[in-house]
Amino acid sequence: MDTIAAISTALDQGAISIVRMSGEDAIAIADTLCTCSLHDAPSHTIHYGYIKDPQSEEVLDEVLISVFRAPKTFTREDMVEINCHGGIYITRKILRLLLANGARLATRGEFTQRAFLNGRIDLTQAEAINDMIAAEGASEAKLAVQGIRGSIKKLLDPFLEELLDIIAHIEVNIDYPEYDDVEQLTNEVLLPKARDWAQKINAILARANSGKIVKEGISTAIVGQANVGKSSLLNALLEEEKAIVTDIAGTTRDIVEGSIHLGAFTLHLIDTAGIRETQDTVEKIGIARSLKAIEEAQLVIVVLDGSKEADQQDQELLEKTADKNRIIVYNKKDISQAPSKEGIWISAANGEIDALIKEIHRRYDEHLIVLKEPSLANDRQIALMMKAQQAMAQAITAMEAGMELDLVAIDIQEAYSALKEILGEVHREDLLDALFSNFCLGK
Repeated sequence: MDTIAAISTALDQGAISIVRMSGEDAIAIADTLCTCSLHDAPSHTIHYGYIKDPQSEEVLDEVLISVFRAPKTFTREDMVEINCHGGIYITRKILRLLLANGARLATRGEFTQRAFLNGRIDLTQAEAINDMIAAEGASEAKLAVQGIRGSIKKLLDPFLEELLDIIAHIEVNIDYPEYDDVEQLTNEVLLPKARDWAQKINAILARANSGKIVKEGISTAIVGQANVGKSSLLNALLEEEKAIVTDIAGTTRDIVEGSIHLGAFTLHLIDTAGIRETQDTVEKIGIARSLKAIEEAQLVIVVLDGSKEADQQDQELLEKTADKNRIIVYNKKDISQAPSKEGIWISAANGEIDALIKEIHRRYDEHLIVLKEPSLANDRQIALMMKAQQAMAQAITAMEAGMELDLVAIDIQEAYSALKEILGEVHREDLLDALFSNFCLGK
């Protein structure tokens, strides 16, 4: 493979910047540009010197250069990391020198892609690396660390071994039919194994939703009639004046968004336009977006005005959200008479929202099990696990119907291939290109 180079740190002013290279000529290229000698430098050593332009002999910067020799590197290729002074100009200047002397600019995620292609990591570990970079809270980071350490491979390996055992029984029976009775083999050996495998896979898929919630957060729509205190609730949750609050109905005409860390979870909040009858064209558009937000949200917080009785529009809103995962809160506790309704009472204007936060924790804390047990981490992995589940379900149906074992084997092989694809051991090039294009440059 050719030698690639990229800036690995944020391209901004800072104390240091790191420019990295990977490939057969990485050390040689760095050696031609540095005043220190790197030709015979041992692996995993750091060297002090100056970067200079070999054409003009101009000294560009004082640097520290880390040398890593294959195969004990991130990409399993020779690697060099140049630590220079932080700054956009000098960092780019050094990168241009590397490119002018034999390196090629790396594409997004190409360093990690090489680590995967060279067998240093599997595909789930590559995804976990990107998750770590994108993590915004402790829980997301902890999940990413589990993935980087190979938790998903450890989770899947026993399932793959069980499938190989089932496949081996089938192959022996097909090749040497005189050694086993087909009906006895199916009913006494294969069918119980297949059912047990499917049951355990179902448990993994049930836990996978928890992993997505902890990793990606909870899309939360705050809905209600105009002037019930939705924007005040958003501001109270965010602890900032994100949304405009007035006593004029219809102040919020479009969705207002913000995110908060609520313990181990991230809530992605959407304050929607008040749902009511209106002739205002702009407000109508905002209300239409509110209704769409309700459809797409994982959690809907329905805000009702606790200082008055529910009216027809409140009832319609409750009907619209009846099939959603929702929390109904009564706002304006501070100006209401003694609350006569059972439920969650808050005063968003005064920041008294502990009852709501407690209810959110009650509903979602159970998902924290994924911080202790391995879990699938994204839609790609979950979709492939579901594919394996469906293939095994077809195999079980075929065995129960007494179909030929060579036909059963096709479905079980498909389940096996789906699990291997989660790890990237069976993959398509277009899939890899799409996946690694989401990484940042230099990673």
